[in-house]
Amino acid sequence: MISIKSALAKPFAKRVYYKVQKWAKKPFETQDKVFKYLISEAAGTQFGKDHDFISINSYEDFVKRVPIRDYEDLKPYVERVVAGEEHILWKGKPAYFAKTSGTTSGSKYIPITKESMPYHVEAARNAILLYINETGNSKFVDGKMIFLQGSPILKEQNGIQLGRLSGIVAHYVPKYLQKNRLPSWGTNCIEDWETKVDAIVDETLQQNMTIISGIPSWVQMYFEKLQQKTGKKVGDIFKNFNLFIFGGVNYEPYRAKFENLIGRKVDSIELYPASEGFFAFQDKQNEKGMLLQLNSGIFYEFVKADEFFNDNPKRISIKDVEIGINYVMIISTNAGLWAYNVGDTVEFTSTQPYRVIVSGRIKHFISAFGEHVIGKEVEQAMQEAVLGTNIRVSEFTVAPQINSNEGLPYHEWFVEFENEPVDVLKLAKKIDESLQKQNTYYYDLIKGKVLQPLKITKVKKGGFQEYMKSVGKLGGQNKLPRLSNDRKIVEGFPHTNETK
Repeated sequence: MISIKSALAKPFAKRVYYKVQKWAKKPFETQDKVFKYLISEAAGTQFGKDHDFISINSYEDFVKRVPIRDYEDLKPYVERVVAGEEHILWKGKPAYFAKTSGTTSGSKYIPITKESMPYHVEAARNAILLYINETGNSKFVDGKMIFLQGSPILKEQNGIQLGRLSGIVAHYVPKYLQKNRLPSWGTNCIEDWETKVDAIVDETLQQNMTIISGIPSWVQMYFEKLQQKTGKKVGDIFKNFNLFIFGGVNYEPYRAKFENLIGRKVDSIELYPASEGFFAFQDKQNEKGMLLQLNSGIFYEFVKADEFFNDNPKRISIKDVEIGINYVMIISTNAGLWAYNVGDTVEFTSTQPYRVIVSGRIKHFISAFGEHVIGKEVEQAMQEAVLGTNIRVSEFTVAPQINSNEGLPYHEWFVEFENEPVDVLKLAKKIDESLQKQNTYYYDLIKGKVLQPLKITKVKKGGFQEYMKSVGKLGGQNKLPRLSNDRKIVEGFPHTNETK
């Protein structure tokens, strides 16, 4: 029997679908409207005055007056906001600061305003509603839902609430979902990640879980603990679990492991949330990419990734992007970020409507020899190499080995297997061949005998979690870079086995 909540979800989902279609079919008009609104609203702020917003009449004017900035460049303005000053980056004061751990800046304080906050909530809601509209599946709204996230405890600093994004968002769960939502407030407030996951296992074990959501690597930890406790597959424990919602990393490297842990396939929805804004969500089950949120108080610009470090890289708006090009994404927002480099690289999979995949981080690549290998390429290479085998990979990261004791330098792949290959050398060869096909620079360096083919170093089971714990980054929104241009991370692995 269909419940009232489940029945009402379908017409509501249809209404939201048509609303989304309205702006998605008019991308240029939508972004132009957002652009004009942002410039107009911020003209009286300190940043607006410093950059002569009152004279900006076009995108070209904006490009001339507002340079691309990363957090370090914007920090002098942010520090004034943190100190309690008003009308600096956006009118008034922010409602929140999302505190994140930056790789170069220590802690980052990303402003969230009363204008920007509703879009974080709306996008997450709309992702589920568009799934209901497409599939007709709304039964899960009657079950329990879990969102693995950071602590919702917030601190106050100069009249501004401070916390992690996921903890801030926890305060905005709609009333109609409150009874369905887990974990409990007390469990969610546990800071130690391992203790928290143990408590979540105990709290959810006897529940009718229908939606599970979080970063794949941390959901995996939850699933493994469930399996250890019961000896059952997750899909047998939670018979009505049929929707996995994830974000933060590419799911594909985890898919085989998850399907094994669950014991069956479940539908999934990919999200692209960040402290700086909720940028995209998967709007179709069988289309590649996520729908870029053009109507969310965010104006987008793009710079080709291979030109980004040039002296004066060309900036383009949504009108001029092309499918299949790797772009650095630049944003200006109603939270007061201006021509801000989020650090992510994206590729468009569609321009009708505009859909993207996250291809990596502009700082996370390997180009120790001029190869410029990116995250998407190493993930695809691993995916292709294990396809059709019973090899299951729990986690991996890649680093250059410049000072090789065995001839030419090479890329070293640190891999934690759940199911190890019989022949590691054969797997390494398949990965290397895929990487050569994808990246012509890498191909040329292998053929030109500048590099030797990659090598795999096996990491003991649980090794990646051990490492993240040792650097204080276990759980929450933390994730290990898929690759890096030096060996700082992998030198921190005290627990690698013999390879190769």
